[in-house]
Amino acid sequence: MKRLLIALFALCALATSAQRHTAYVRQTPSSSYRVYLHDKDGNGYSLRHPEKFLSRKALDRRAKFGLAVDEYDLPVSKKYLKQLEKAGFPIHCVSKWNNTAVVSSPLIDAADRLRALPFVDSVALVYTAPDSLKVIQDRDEITDLRDNLVHNHYGKAFRQAEMIGADRMHAAGFTGEGITIAVIDGGFHNADRINGLKGVRILGTRNFVTPGRDVYLEGSHGMMVLSCIGGNLPGVMVGTAPGASFYLLLSEDGASEFPIEEDNWCAAVEYADSLGCDIITSSLGYTTFDDKSLSHKYWQLDGHTYINSRSASLAASRGLVVLNSAGNSASGRWKLIGAPADAEDMLAVGAVDADCQNTLFSSLGNSADGRIKPDVMAQGQRCCVFDTDGTISYVNGTSFSCPILCGGVACLMQACPTASPLDIIRAVRASGDRAQHPDNVFGHGIPDLWKAYQQLKEE
Repeated sequence: MKRLLIALFALCALATSAQRHTAYVRQTPSSSYRVYLHDKDGNGYSLRHPEKFLSRKALDRRAKFGLAVDEYDLPVSKKYLKQLEKAGFPIHCVSKWNNTAVVSSPLIDAADRLRALPFVDSVALVYTAPDSLKVIQDRDEITDLRDNLVHNHYGKAFRQAEMIGADRMHAAGFTGEGITIAVIDGGFHNADRINGLKGVRILGTRNFVTPGRDVYLEGSHGMMVLSCIGGNLPGVMVGTAPGASFYLLLSEDGASEFPIEEDNWCAAVEYADSLGCDIITSSLGYTTFDDKSLSHKYWQLDGHTYINSRSASLAASRGLVVLNSAGNSASGRWKLIGAPADAEDMLAVGAVDADCQNTLFSSLGNSADGRIKPDVMAQGQRCCVFDTDGTISYVNGTSFSCPILCGGVACLMQACPTASPLDIIRAVRASGDRAQHPDNVFGHGIPDLWKAYQQLKEE
């Protein structure tokens, strides 16, 4: 079974009584292709009426930062999508920023048929269904483990908030209220049920892997990510932005690893933009795939080669701040960051332990074109999260340092409502404890969000 998302995902100091049974489900042979469209002719919209394809909140956000609505924002051509479906290629997802559509087909010559269409520029294979799918089923419930409470407001999550200055932001009244965060991840099992997340303002959900399927029935990784930010059970665990609002967007297919997940990610980012979200946290990253011929190359980690990196590099110009996990590959063969952590104008977040020392797993930089990566660091070892049964767990990975910092950045955005995404990103980097001498291990170091706030106030 594939590596679970980007997380190292070790549940430290916990044990389970779950016994697992492996079953195999036969699948219909099929492949998916990313189709690069020639233009946006026939999309049905005009830049003169952006309210037809962007929400009022998205338009207000652009107006606040003086950002124009442009050709990137226009939807993909309805005419071309209809022609693809008419030709026997059902649409899985689209990306207006990249002007692409992902389609699926069982035909051996599907790629050639797609290339023959007059409105298609090029075609790339992004997914091949395996002959059978391994399903691991838990037979018993997770052992009910209870932690002794730490008698302070944050409970066992205090250090991960204090390290980046989120506690000082909260004390000043900035808890992320009024900021909308899109969590792009792999599943949010029981996020709608456990006590520690009952007060979280969830504005909506969407499944980009299996449209229509309930995201609360999927894996638990996204739920744990959400708890780092929005958890609000004083004395037990309080996240870094308990006052924020959230959209929960599922883009990761836990059953396999193919580039189609990057297309899902792009669609999720654009959906978050259209809703007017202010900030995105993504604990996903891509380097190698089940089909090795599709795997990424070190020298192409330039922020613009891979489709999700291009979207991440574009997001700030749409008014969005994007944070993405740097990755957990330092102790393995890959070593470096993945896509979209290589993107420009965003924050790739590495992991340190509670003593501010770099973890052995946190992926290294720099980007292929020489930019500092990771951008910054936060606690990513023995992070406090909620588990699916509502108890406290401890997890490792940049999958958790990223949302922990995202919550703090959301508080900074609340405190500095006129600061643009680029202003926020620059201030966070400049507040790092290694900002004067950044490197490919720590980047700009551990940011002090209170210091970033003071800097932005003076500008």
